[in-house]
Amino acid sequence: MALSLALAAVIAPRLSLAQAPDIQVPIPTSVNQVSGPVAGNVMTQSYVEMVGRMAYVWGYPMVNAYNRRKAFSEAPKPGLLGGIIPVAPVGHNAMLTSYVEPQQRFIACPNQDVVYGAGFTALDTEPTVIQVPDFGDRFYVYALYDARTNEVARIGKQYGTKPGFYLIAGDNWKGTVPPGITAVARSSTDLVFVIPRVFKDDTPADTAAVQPLINQVVMYPLSQFDGKMKTVDYAKLPHFPAPAGSGGETKWVRPASYYEDLADVLKRVPPLPGEEALYGWIRSVWEAAASNPETKQQLVDTFAKADADLVDPLFHFRYNGRPIGRGWTAPANASQWGTDYLNRTAISKSSMYQNTPEETQYQFKENDSQGQPLDGNHQYTVTFAKGQTPPVKGFWSLTLYNAEHFFHANPLQRFSLGTKNKTLKDNPDGSLTLYLGAKSPGADKESNWLPAPAGPFSLLLRNYWPEAAIIDGSWTPPDVVKTN
Repeated sequence: MALSLALAAVIAPRLSLAQAPDIQVPIPTSVNQVSGPVAGNVMTQSYVEMVGRMAYVWGYPMVNAYNRRKAFSEAPKPGLLGGIIPVAPVGHNAMLTSYVEPQQRFIACPNQDVVYGAGFTALDTEPTVIQVPDFGDRFYVYALYDARTNEVARIGKQYGTKPGFYLIAGDNWKGTVPPGITAVARSSTDLVFVIPRVFKDDTPADTAAVQPLINQVVMYPLSQFDGKMKTVDYAKLPHFPAPAGSGGETKWVRPASYYEDLADVLKRVPPLPGEEALYGWIRSVWEAAASNPETKQQLVDTFAKADADLVDPLFHFRYNGRPIGRGWTAPANASQWGTDYLNRTAISKSSMYQNTPEETQYQFKENDSQGQPLDGNHQYTVTFAKGQTPPVKGFWSLTLYNAEHFFHANPLQRFSLGTKNKTLKDNPDGSLTLYLGAKSPGADKESNWLPAPAGPFSLLLRNYWPEAAIIDGSWTPPDVVKTN
């Protein structure tokens, strides 16, 4: 009986509460708008450092992109920086006329399979038109990257893109699309980096054949659109002096100016759905630093440490993406990052501006079949079995990079091998062996030789317009075997 009374005493109040009317408690609107500490809260040094480290890793790719556009905005007209890097005022582009030169340091991990172009937009000012000529059977792809380094359009051979005029506009642009525009690409950021890539082989004849096509790859503000295909003789571009650089990529993200740079980015780049609280959290610390020099200095010091401890290691290919077998790694969502901030920043650090997985599959390698770092003081082979070269509809290439992810200067001026090369020699059994190392493998094998520095190097296998076997992982690259 006592137990029954005790249970009744516990249950009864619950029943009465369940039967009672709801109590309406108004919640001030301001509560829902708070992101991060309320203004004026005291922040410990450890807290400031924690938010600063997170903000540095998260915002690194966007600061990287905006500082590159600042460099472009200084160009008085389309031209070549240092005679080798295509630059143009915002809203315009420039094109190379052949492969990128090994001396360039604007962007790491270039390839020598395509003729590159480059141009930035400022969509908060005006939409931009970009021309697509009739490339016929030639492979090409235009990658359009927003400020987050996501691709915002699908223009290229693999998409069946029709020749014509394409408009790049901001999400909020409500102007009239003029007759003659084939399609409109929208971007949630005012910055879009347009990088046309037009395949050509390594023969002088094909270099000449591609010129009329690339001369029609032109980009300009909508106010200049007249429905007529414009041409530019890119062989006559003026040359601008280039600042002195080091062996590595130009330093586009600098801890000393990151506080100001990220604040500018936060104003220009709207949050993705779900990022609103993240923006508020970061801004709360930035606002505290604005009125407290010591807090700002803590942030600057934190950025420098985060750069060394968190971002610098991501330069290594082994931290780019996921293992796919035989010591190779590959990103699964290149230029489709969403909220994958780790891989977004890793690629921004090591090899900025990759194509989507459907456009290009990138496969990285830094170690040999024994797990030892690749070093040009040794010699290596990569052998594709008969019929087992990368299954692609576009082209493939294996590029060798020095320790800074740039081309290693060599007498052959050869930095990659693949579809573009017309002198590759198959083995008697139909397999294809490529030779890697600082020393020649012998005159009879030099057509298949990738010269390496006498020191560390890495490899990047590009598969443009990959077949399903590469995308689903049923085909993976062969291992790299040390032969001495």
